[in-house]
Amino acid sequence: MGLFDRFFKRKAVVGIARDTIEFALEAAEDTHPNEYMGMLRGTDATSLGLDRDGYVVTDVLVIPGTTSNPVSATLDSNMIPNDMRALGSIHSHPNGVLRPSDADIATFGQGTAHIIMGAPYRSGDWRAFDQQGEPRDLPVLDVDLPDPESFFDFTQADIDAELRD
Repeated sequence: MGLFDRFFKRKAVVGIARDTIEFALEAAEDTHPNEYMGMLRGTDATSLGLDRDGYVVTDVLVIPGTTSNPVSATLDSNMIPNDMRALGSIHSHPNGVLRPSDADIATFGQGTAHIIMGAPYRSGDWRAFDQQGEPRDLPVLDVDLPDPESFFDFTQADIDAELRD
């Protein structure tokens, strides 16, 4: 157990929002024949109305500077946000193989949920893995996600309150 983990107990990843995995599969299909890659972030399950302790994967972050081709994708590691909601990674295998390569496992550093999606990118064309590349359970959950447009819905009072905190 690392120093960070001893001081900050990371909550478990309890599932992935249906809208999130559907978005990622569609993005991977749009990127095909090149690999698609992003980072996973989550929302506390209780804030989504679930009676569970942990995080639900709700966001796929596309990292600026990501490059890809039909056999690999590379992130600019300096652009990856470092926060407690970072849960893992997601990428596609255009050849449809749903298991991690040695190179994939070497990139499974941050987080405990790593998803590989494969062509033809249908609802069952993905698998989740832990940091060691072992299969892990990641249930698809039907939760209501906040409207992405609400991110831009704030007032001066909201800004003032944020600055006071």
